[in-house]
Amino acid sequence: MSARFAELAFRETPMGELSLRRRRDPMLKIDVYEVKLGDEFLMSSLFTVAEVELARLGLAELDAGGGLDVVVGGLGLGYTADAVLADPRVRSLLVVDALDEVISWHQRRLLPFAEAVVTDSRSRLLHADFFALTADPAGYGPVHAVLADIDHSPRHLLHPGHADFYTVEGLRRLAARLHPGGVFGLWSNDPPDDAFTALLGEVFASARAEVVAFDNPLQGRLSTNTVYLARTEPAGSS
Repeated sequence: MSARFAELAFRETPMGELSLRRRRDPMLKIDVYEVKLGDEFLMSSLFTVAEVELARLGLAELDAGGGLDVVVGGLGLGYTADAVLADPRVRSLLVVDALDEVISWHQRRLLPFAEAVVTDSRSRLLHADFFALTADPAGYGPVHAVLADIDHSPRHLLHPGHADFYTVEGLRRLAARLHPGGVFGLWSNDPPDDAFTALLGEVFASARAEVVAFDNPLQGRLSTNTVYLARTEPAGSS
């Protein structure tokens, strides 16, 4: 039996106090992993459906066939990365996180999916600023999919410095990292934002928002997140 509550890791970062904790939920009788940055809850292992769906929906947009190269922006608890690695078409996965402590959590096997994410030969964890790396022409790519789960939403950012990414210019830099027919997927905690979907449509050949519903045992009802999906023009399209 796990302890009722344990702080597994704590560190001061430029964005605030980062902590990983595990608690035993007496009603559900499971261990729950939670991450806080300052006073904000970043993520919980109770609510991972949308993180998995970010990978599933994003990769489902790609044409059948193997040899897929994927970048995940934001390691978090590892659910998106683990779901990417579950797709046998994936050849390589680069996971980028600005907080080296988060990478360390996985390397120290403190999290449920740490083993697969750390030991799979297709996977590489990189301590870097995803937004700066994407803006750098030599940062990475071309890849078949970029899946991002860092900010709460395109309007609710963890840091003001991320704002440039959510502009036409920033999204064009992202699109330049993709192969023809490549996919950009973005997780959001907020309902679909029509203005942001339209912004994606200015850059990509297609764009849409998918609502992902999941059980919320804390509130006894369904909750929702949003996954934005955008695709570049496939090769050979007129």
